[in-house]
Amino acid sequence: MASWFVQASSHREAPLIANDPLADNTDVYAFRSPDKPNTITIIANYIPAELPQGGPNYNTFGENIRYEIHIDNDASKPGDEIVYRFTFKRVNEDPTTFFNIRLGKQNLKTTYTMERSIDGGKTFQVVLSDGYVPPANIGPRSIGGGAGLNTTYAALMQKGIMNSSSGETVFCGPVDDPFFVDLGGVFDLGNLPRQGGQKIRDGIGMYNVHSIAIQIPIATLLKAGAPAEPRNILDADYVIGVWASASRRAMRTLKVDGSAPTEEGDWVQVSRLGMPLTNEAVIPIGMKDYWNSITPYDELADVTLDDFFFNPELALYMDDARFGGAVPAFKKLRIQRKSLGSFDFGYGRDGLWGLKGNAALAGTALDDAVFGTLLLPGPGKARSVDLWPIFHTGAPNLAPYQLATGKNGNPLAAGKPFIHNFLPNGGDMLRLNMAVPVTSRTGGDFSPLGLVQAAVLGLTDPTYNTTTDLQFIPNMDGFPNGRRLEDDVTRIELQAVSGVVLAAVGLWYDDFKTGGSPVTNQLLNVLTYTTGVEKNDKAFQVTFPYVAAPWAGTETN
Repeated sequence: MASWFVQASSHREAPLIANDPLADNTDVYAFRSPDKPNTITIIANYIPAELPQGGPNYNTFGENIRYEIHIDNDASKPGDEIVYRFTFKRVNEDPTTFFNIRLGKQNLKTTYTMERSIDGGKTFQVVLSDGYVPPANIGPRSIGGGAGLNTTYAALMQKGIMNSSSGETVFCGPVDDPFFVDLGGVFDLGNLPRQGGQKIRDGIGMYNVHSIAIQIPIATLLKAGAPAEPRNILDADYVIGVWASASRRAMRTLKVDGSAPTEEGDWVQVSRLGMPLTNEAVIPIGMKDYWNSITPYDELADVTLDDFFFNPELALYMDDARFGGAVPAFKKLRIQRKSLGSFDFGYGRDGLWGLKGNAALAGTALDDAVFGTLLLPGPGKARSVDLWPIFHTGAPNLAPYQLATGKNGNPLAAGKPFIHNFLPNGGDMLRLNMAVPVTSRTGGDFSPLGLVQAAVLGLTDPTYNTTTDLQFIPNMDGFPNGRRLEDDVTRIELQAVSGVVLAAVGLWYDDFKTGGSPVTNQLLNVLTYTTGVEKNDKAFQVTFPYVAAPWAGTETN
């Protein structure tokens, strides 16, 4: 016999989890359902870069893994309030064939049990048993032919939509990977978009993943004591945090006779995910496995990782005084080094620290009397007021986190509200204000730039920029206020590293002239920056589970 210890790690960007794809959490989405706005849809994806033609052992959810979706809705209490747990079982219906599907039978036929905890994971109740997982979309003979299942893949996906006894709608199964990014370019030393006429390519195009999708009534997700209807569209009681994980037993014993390994010991978290690209593009290689060994709640209290957000590596390549010239693809992305003539947000600089103790901070989110030193902790932490809270706390509806509209040139003054997803109860998780209305996916107002586009409209559109009143601005429901399937998160996060959030609240780019328009060349450069891949390779569905059907093994390149 041989045994090995399962160490904690992360999604594929981390060294250890690269060896365990079935437990590899690739993306998390959380958004108000566009066709059922009284519900929230949460999607957690696993198993990266599935080849649709990857037979004979097609990918499916793993046994002896706990897949979990965690929800925090109350910052006054430590840890999760609600946890959904999924465990899967696989059987071979016809082990006499090497085909995955033949004559109406499936090998690796997968079912699941869904449990729910409403006491933070202390106890769980089974709310769905024998859940159906559609098979791989192998090809037309296997799915639609008389020698196969004699059905359509659309019918199999519909069969996979199930209802729990506690009121959730659920889907678990293979889908087209909804993430879109030029992986080849970004990891080629930041060649995004690719320079020199190189062909830009969606590195995840025509790959599949496995989704766990849950549509949950907003009433189920509300914290105790929250009103049944929101007081306004930024009601603080309607903020939730969402993250997902996968855990395995601590010990696996392999058998010399080739029989199934035995699994025993404590459950160990081997993957977690909340905000996109955190472990991929913020956490350095040497800390990636550690990052996924802790929960978001551990992370908030652990200062080891903080400086990667206060001073992200990517910022070095957006600064001509550092290594900006080494990454020509980022030439449009430049960080404020002398905003309003004095504030330096360059790598290792002080940002707004110079205002510490100034009476101008009174009543703002940066006032020690309001949130302590949470958002302005010390010198040399340049991005403590924008990037760190985006990934760790969300933003409160307080100055300076209001649009520059109505501030009359003072970024610390009250401006136009456009976000409140503040939940300072954990580290990296998606934070979503469930009170924010849905932006129609089919209307002309929809933009994959999410809150960046909402900020642009709030600053420039006469419909919104003539008042500091709270109004719904299209795409206020977009990333980083939750994450919609269509949101171009790679572009948004690169724009955020380049200081677009600072500009939105009135900390303008260096080429701003007093009395002139804040829409300067540097701001326009950031807003018009593109990675070259701006949408998914397949159209999303208009109803739950919203993700597109998986690519068939016979239709990919």
